[in-house]
Amino acid sequence: MLTYFVQQINDMKIRSKLILSFIVVGFVPMAIIAIFLTGELRSFSFDNALELAKQNVERVKKRTLEVTNVADDLSYRLSYDERLKNLANQQYESVSEVVKAYREYPDLRLAIQMYKEISNIRFYSENPTMLNNWEFIYPQPEVKGMKWFQSAEENIGLIRWEYITDERDHKQYLSLIKGVDLGSRDNRGVLVINVSSRLLETILTQETFDTILVDNNNQIVASNRPELNGGTLDHIQDDSGVIYNQSGIYESVIEGEASKVLIEPLMPDSNNEGLRIISIFSIDSIMKDANRTNKLALTVIMISLLLMLLLIYSFSSLISNRLLRLSKHITKVGTGNLQISMEIDGKDEIGQLSRQFNSMVSSVNELMNEVQESNHQKRMMEQKQNEIKFKMMANQINPHFLFNALESIRMEAHIKGQKEIAHVVRMLGRMMRSNLEIGTGKIKIKEEIEMIRCYLDIQKFRYEDRLIFELDVDPAAESVQIPPLIIQPLVENAVIHGMDHKQEGTTVRVHVEVLDNGSLRVVVEDNGAGIQPERQEQIRNFLNDPDEHEGERIGLRNVHVRLQLAFGSESGLQICSEPLVGTSIQFIIPAGGDGI
Repeated sequence: MLTYFVQQINDMKIRSKLILSFIVVGFVPMAIIAIFLTGELRSFSFDNALELAKQNVERVKKRTLEVTNVADDLSYRLSYDERLKNLANQQYESVSEVVKAYREYPDLRLAIQMYKEISNIRFYSENPTMLNNWEFIYPQPEVKGMKWFQSAEENIGLIRWEYITDERDHKQYLSLIKGVDLGSRDNRGVLVINVSSRLLETILTQETFDTILVDNNNQIVASNRPELNGGTLDHIQDDSGVIYNQSGIYESVIEGEASKVLIEPLMPDSNNEGLRIISIFSIDSIMKDANRTNKLALTVIMISLLLMLLLIYSFSSLISNRLLRLSKHITKVGTGNLQISMEIDGKDEIGQLSRQFNSMVSSVNELMNEVQESNHQKRMMEQKQNEIKFKMMANQINPHFLFNALESIRMEAHIKGQKEIAHVVRMLGRMMRSNLEIGTGKIKIKEEIEMIRCYLDIQKFRYEDRLIFELDVDPAAESVQIPPLIIQPLVENAVIHGMDHKQEGTTVRVHVEVLDNGSLRVVVEDNGAGIQPERQEQIRNFLNDPDEHEGERIGLRNVHVRLQLAFGSESGLQICSEPLVGTSIQFIIPAGGDGI
């Protein structure tokens, strides 16, 4: 009976097993969790978030007071500073006296440098003999008309905080404003200390909820939302208008979201200066931060999961054991063992999957063997083909030059003495030795240039004054590795064709340089007879023709194809020529190529 039941379970579809498992072991525990936690979640979330908001406001309040107290203490010391009063009361007869007095009273500048909480300070005095500078200012009519200036003159010694514009840099600051008695009712000064806006914003940006510092005119002094800085509370959409209240805890719809609003005066007992802190947090965020409720929910969930495990154990064992066997075989195949075969009973998806898996492993094994054999043959074929092509092309250098050089030496031996001939023979010997030592690898630019110098010395011996050559090689390029016999055929081409149909002398120039991008450029040019446009087109077609034609001149094509094989299709020869002007042939080895 037990065997029959197990077989029936094995024959069931996985979907049927999962549905059965969910109904039996999932719904009941989750229903218990939902019923138990729903009532507790909302009330505790509100209490927890409100307490956290109060702590945030108190923290902001404390740190903001630390900033404002610096300005408060400084204003107290400056308002009773007799040296400041004497400076403001003295009648000056010349500009030099004013400048001297300012230099002898650097306290305002030193205070700005000493306290990071202070952005700048200015002192208004109606002494017409004083000069305006950054600290001392004669009030203009528009400044005198400001309410804050008039209130300061009327209430000497009373501190007032307002968010005002500094006419010097036209920026807004939270400013301490205080009237200073200079000796008589008609002789009063106004001290304005600007608090650092950056420091206030830094304090607020560390808070998780939207936090705003507002003055008594509902101007936003600082906020952890940069887009609100410098604006007013009108920029915040509040359906009930509670953000304009002076203190309290409220619920409102702020910018389309149900929110809690906590308003706290910054200094409720200090001269009714009106600064207050507003903290706004949405109810949705409260639900996410309900730590106590989450812990309670976790406890209930763990109890429910334990019950679920007890109920689902008998069902999961029937599936997990078979899946575990399948997983072990898949792991073995993943390590590269393609010779295994597994057997899992049952007619459900797992049994069908095991049989398909066996078939797939067998097919993959056969396919991998075929691919490996095919790739091996392909690599061998490409390697042999490239080796043959490189060797054939390296050996196709036309020996015609060697015959001409030997003939010239033979003829010159009848006419001249032994020294020049010995020199030419030595150059020829060096060239022949270099050619014999050249393999299929690469050589340095310096070695190729030395072989070219030997070649040109021999041709110089042959043509005498009709041939002039220049070798201009960048020292940074001398150690660059290139295929052998890449530049020499170009020089040979320049000498042979540059001298054709031209009785006067020909100059051949070889220029090698490392460009700014790290690539190498080689230019071989002559001022010979040049090439007609039709012939240039034929040469370009011949260089780019994929088929080789027996009997064609192969010097330039040899170099062109080898450059492309070694450094890519863009590294082939570039030919530029004008009839009766000369010919220039160049190629570029890109940065990152071998040896560069």
